Amino acid sequence: MKVLVLGGAGYIGSHVCLELMEAGHSVCVFDNLSSGTRDNLFAGEKFIEGDIMNPSDLAAAMADGIEAVIHMAAFKAAGESMEAPEKYARNNISGTINVLNAMTAAGVRYFVFSSSAAVYGEPEYLPIDEKHPKNPENFYGYTKLEIEGLLAWYDKLKGLKYAALRYFNAAGYDIQNRVTGLEKNPANLLPVIMEVAAGMRSELKIFGDDYDTVDGTGVRDYVHVTDLAKAHVSALEHLARGRDSLVVNLGSEEGLSVKQILEAARRLSGQAVPAVTVARRPGDPAKLVAGSARAKELLGWQAEHSDVDTLVRTSWQVYKSRMKS
Repeated sequence: MKVLVLGGAGYIGSHVCLELMEAGHSVCVFDNLSSGTRDNLFAGEKFIEGDIMNPSDLAAAMADGIEAVIHMAAFKAAGESMEAPEKYARNNISGTINVLNAMTAAGVRYFVFSSSAAVYGEPEYLPIDEKHPKNPENFYGYTKLEIEGLLAWYDKLKGLKYAALRYFNAAGYDIQNRVTGLEKNPANLLPVIMEVAAGMRSELKIFGDDYDTVDGTGVRDYVHVTDLAKAHVSALEHLARGRDSLVVNLGSEEGLSVKQILEAARRLSGQAVPAVTVARRPGDPAKLVAGSARAKELLGWQAEHSDVDTLVRTSWQVYKSRMKS
């Protein structure tokens, strides 16, 4: 299929593009490069510099024989979303409406959406499955849940078939070291640790070490970005076979604490990685772990590269080249 990847020059998007091409699909990357980078563009891809806020950009992209869209062109910083909800409402919600309308106008039938575990909010039980109550604790999560609701209506009214993939914590880099573009201003744990190890920032802040967990630090479900990318391809092919729309979690089903990742980073990088413990962040749960049985059942998917050593090693192979002498 000819696939338009919105946000395809970004961290996750570039990995998805690689997996699509390896599976024999034709890829067109659509990105405004606000967080993506040309370093993440590959031979064999077509690139369109455009913005989902501009319907004319989308219409032009869809007119090129596009058969499916994968959408990863969202703002994703949970903390920022609470300070600038208008920014997230415009880009994430209004921008996605532009995408859906451009697709329906062009007759594009298949849509894979980058959703988030942020739709769930504070866990009422673990592991979190797709039936868990949806009660987002930040505006970012709210935008993802609202979009999922829109998708259900576009399916019912326009016949648009979709897969909403609820990521837990994406981490790591391409196993074969083909993706080398760094995230801009990362807020997630592993890239922050890598920046400390590479001398790009002075220390890691650990937000609380008195949780009821294995070592007192927060536990999260980290899934390797290559595993996520493979899930996108599987979801797209699921829809193309005429199957129903779906919503699934994508997680490793294993929890890793902040200190477990930090110690692995120190061991594998050989760097000291200074860290200081500070106060908890409001709203941070002690533990979040996914239940991904539905993804295995419907897509035949499970995390294969999401052990802590692979997550850290594949990240360090990219960041170590940026070390300050």
